Amino acid sequence: MIELRRLRYLVTVADEGHITRAAERLGIQQPPLTRAIRQLEEELGVALFERLPRGVKVTEAGRVVVEEAREVLARAERIKETAQRAARGEQGRLAVGYTSSAAFHPFVTQQIRAFRDTRPGVLLALAEDGTPELTNGLKEERLDAAFIRSTATDIAGLTLDLLLEEKMVAAVPAGHRLAHGGKAALADLAEETFVFYRRPSGPGLYDAIMAACLAAGFSPNVGQEAPRMASTLSLVASGLGVSITPASMQRMNVEGVSFVRLKGTRGLTAPLLLATRKRDRSTLVDRFRREVRAAAEALKKDEGD
Repeated sequence: MIELRRLRYLVTVADEGHITRAAERLGIQQPPLTRAIRQLEEELGVALFERLPRGVKVTEAGRVVVEEAREVLARAERIKETAQRAARGEQGRLAVGYTSSAAFHPFVTQQIRAFRDTRPGVLLALAEDGTPELTNGLKEERLDAAFIRSTATDIAGLTLDLLLEEKMVAAVPAGHRLAHGGKAALADLAEETFVFYRRPSGPGLYDAIMAACLAAGFSPNVGQEAPRMASTLSLVASGLGVSITPASMQRMNVEGVSFVRLKGTRGLTAPLLLATRKRDRSTLVDRFRREVRAAAEALKKDEGD
């Protein structure tokens, strides 16, 4: 196998047309350079240079080899640059998951867009799923990071960063008695039929809503369950019941659904968390985690000012 060092010597001699000047440019002595060129010629079985009284001239075979050498050296340099970009978290593949409710939080889309825009060399692979599926994806290394809503799942081996907490609102059919009342107490929904998304898909929010209803003096009558938050709102729009959702779900603008702010429900919030593996995190994942956490802190500071 031909050493890159010899190819570099070859190209330099060809560019300079003179062994002594090439040696000076390379920062080596002339005799070692002359020996290296001769060894390369012996290895290839062809003469690469025609020796002249003052300098050297590339032979026909030499011109072909020199062009090939330039391409090899350029590819080697690209490999080096690629490795350095990957080490800096500027290149590679990042698989990010999110729950259906997290997908509608503007913070999530903003962070994914910002990371993509500042790192065009990174391939972002996105996946939507329930919290248990996302945490399993992290453990099985199919995902690198995930925006989730709950800690009520098996998180062994994972790091959870609490990013933000948002208020919950009631989602009611457009013609509902509370649709245009501004605010309502959770107890005002005591006699309603509820539409929830299935607990396995979002155990944290499900349990928090159940606990808040019990604290308000009633056990909710769950008439329908849906696999995703968006499906829940579709059932509400169909008049099959009411639901409790994170406030960011209002961005869906589902026709036939009105959102009502809740009062007296201190502690009923929807957390937004970033989950990553504790071990074997790449530089790219660490960079993503740091930047998302910093953006969340900045947002909370702005909202507090």
